[in-house]
Amino acid sequence: MLSMMLETGEAAKMEARVLIRPATPADAEVMAPLVNQAGEGLPLYFWTKLVGPGHTPLDHGIARIRSEDAGISYRNGWIAELDGVAAGCLVAYRQPDTSEPIAPDEVPIFVPLAELENVATGTGYIFIVSTAPEFQGRGVGARLLAFAERYSGPNGMSLIVSSANSGARRLYERSGYREVQRRMMVKEGWKNPGTEWVLMIKPSG
Repeated sequence: MLSMMLETGEAAKMEARVLIRPATPADAEVMAPLVNQAGEGLPLYFWTKLVGPGHTPLDHGIARIRSEDAGISYRNGWIAELDGVAAGCLVAYRQPDTSEPIAPDEVPIFVPLAELENVATGTGYIFIVSTAPEFQGRGVGARLLAFAERYSGPNGMSLIVSSANSGARRLYERSGYREVQRRMMVKEGWKNPGTEWVLMIKPSG
């Protein structure tokens, strides 16, 4: 018990050292690999299809994050710093209170995600939460999850995770999130060990 108390105390001290600040366009180069990590390679797969000549897929992702209106724009982003070094990022926003029709020309790989987002109306939606590998296990992810609750809506908080990402799901469960619904993944060449997207919601209050 004493050992557990000491470990908990050390984790609390580490989380207290995490500073969270608004992202800026200059953070796009830091955010792009973290966004791809959180999306388990799906962002890079998508960027590969959109990249123009003379640029890499990562260049395209950085440009999207620097833009003003993309879903992963820096405008919706936050950077977690540990001892002054960027250690993770968060992209979050409020979901509408009513579901929205899925565009008929939506890219099929994103349709299951859009369907689950429509289940999570009235929530604060965590689109991206990601910790750099060298900072994992130091309280950054838990700190970002707690910080994200400033977006909480009448129906609480929501996020979507791969069925294969058991480590992330355990972190979310410890933070109060519970599985609500699943949808089969559409892969179209994207390689992922998961078979389903899992919507998790943390109720308000």
